[in-house]
Amino acid sequence: MSVFLRFQKWTVVGLGALSGAALFYYNAYGDCESSCVQNSWTTNFTPSVKWDHNWDRRDPKSLVKPLKINNEIDENKYNEEFAAKRAKHIRHLVLIRHGQYNTAGKVDSEKVLTELGRHQAETTGKRLAELDVSYSLIVRSTMTRAQETSKIIEKSLPNVPTEDDSLLTEGAPIPPEPPIGNWMSERYFYQDGPRIEAAFRKYFHRADPKQEKDTVTILVCHANVIRYFVCRALQFPPEAWMRMSLNHGSITWLCIYPNGRVTMHCLGDTGHMLPQNISYFQMRRKS
Repeated sequence: MSVFLRFQKWTVVGLGALSGAALFYYNAYGDCESSCVQNSWTTNFTPSVKWDHNWDRRDPKSLVKPLKINNEIDENKYNEEFAAKRAKHIRHLVLIRHGQYNTAGKVDSEKVLTELGRHQAETTGKRLAELDVSYSLIVRSTMTRAQETSKIIEKSLPNVPTEDDSLLTEGAPIPPEPPIGNWMSERYFYQDGPRIEAAFRKYFHRADPKQEKDTVTILVCHANVIRYFVCRALQFPPEAWMRMSLNHGSITWLCIYPNGRVTMHCLGDTGHMLPQNISYFQMRRKS
């Protein structure tokens, strides 16, 4: 059993223990701000930015109409409705950057994977298979380099269903801070930003209350999109997306828990590749 699945198992067991009593869940879990015990080193610490537990607008407290509670029956009714809206399982999102591609291409159809890019995709597919995880879905950007990367990965994961989504295509999500060295028209951010944000809202949210098990969704897409997703999911300033880099064929793994917390297991991992096969942007030149 992989590290990820062992981690899931104990997390789900812990949450399952709370599902038997709706009233206890509300008091001990739904209102964490007033009841959670802090570690000693954070007791007198005031965070500069507090975590928004309703970042995906799926916090049960925001989904249940406030009820005037006059007696125990009213309280139990509210708690039952609250429990019915509570997510019970984890959503894992595995973000894969495409392999190295021909940057000299003038149009998307010419920006095909290089020989190294194909090798990177193959190595990443084998790594995902080695993790022994039950993958739920592979979603591919419609751009050529992502399509080619995904189809190579799919050879190692033959039984996982696939979908295409143009929302995941590369773009400029938001003006970065600090600004990049080369000038770019605001038109690109104006056009691409809402689409990439729509993709984030589509895939990044806690599990539906009716979800019967943990899910692991693979998104094969692009560096700018992945970096923006990471910032948004972890509630970092979204304009910080340019402050991190991602290698071709890299793996970024995020988990969304039933209480709305988000954890990143790895960012841009290429430890499964030989050093000479790791690349970031430029095509490798022969010496």
